[in-house]
Amino acid sequence: MTRLRLAIIGCGAIATAYRSALERVPELRLVAVADPDRHARDRLADGAPGVHTTASLAELPDVDAALVLTPPNTHAELSIALLRRGVHVLCEKPLAPDVTAAQRMLAAARAAGRRLMMGSKFRYTPDVAQAKKLLDAGACGDVVIYENVFCSHVDMRERWNARAEVSGGGVLIDNGCHSVDLARFLLGPLARVQVQFGRRVQPLEVEDTARMLFQSHSQALGSIDLSWSVHKETDAYVRLIGTDGTIEIGWRHSRYKTRQTDWRTFGSGYDKLGAFTAQLDNFAAVVRGEQSPVIDDTDALASVVVIDRAYRSAQDARWLEIPS
Repeated sequence: MTRLRLAIIGCGAIATAYRSALERVPELRLVAVADPDRHARDRLADGAPGVHTTASLAELPDVDAALVLTPPNTHAELSIALLRRGVHVLCEKPLAPDVTAAQRMLAAARAAGRRLMMGSKFRYTPDVAQAKKLLDAGACGDVVIYENVFCSHVDMRERWNARAEVSGGGVLIDNGCHSVDLARFLLGPLARVQVQFGRRVQPLEVEDTARMLFQSHSQALGSIDLSWSVHKETDAYVRLIGTDGTIEIGWRHSRYKTRQTDWRTFGSGYDKLGAFTAQLDNFAAVVRGEQSPVIDDTDALASVVVIDRAYRSAQDARWLEIPS
């Protein structure tokens, strides 16, 4: 089997996680890294013989696929340039900071006959996949209430994620992309959304705490709590409460119960390296035409659309419908 030649575009902190995961994915061979910061690209390439390092795409060697791991305001420009060169792209979340840019990226992929996938690690955790199977099997009946919590103390004062012109917003776009993708996977399309921003704790220009309320087309009521500034103590980051039981997806393990049974555990919790590895495995298989993407074009665009409507709802202080 010929290994796919891979480039990493953007050599920040998340690239280190992907670099570790690549060691578990024999189908992908790292041949190039690109970043304007020489020290960052040299550090990422260290220990990988023959890896080409460059400051820009202009000097990138021929590759089959690329990971775009740069800040969101560069995703469209870099991804489109790579796609037009005939390179398949896995772009980290958020796919783009606005809907128009996301649509341009997906259109460029179709025009080039190449795959563009959005990276969102939580969809690649086995516990999430097992929870979906339990839902489909009726383990908790019809979901009535959905809860998701991504809240922890993170100092964002020196990070690009808290600069609106780079990231497109604050914690809502940064972590909310994961939340939207998870909710849509487990419940189906979302119908309407309302968001409120919390008290700003850190001296940032963007929101550091947000609460998103939504209703799905399946009539489930959802709440999503996001924060860089408070830690909400909970073993489960997703809880689905239905007419016949409850399913919890947790950091250390997951569990479910029905009205007739006690709690039953499943899975082994959240494994970041495992999630990145599964994501890269899927990307390689999609490029080879062997699998369908776990997160497809509809999912990727919807995550951008829902977050866009969420910001508009916060600005207008009202519920907004989500276009299908």
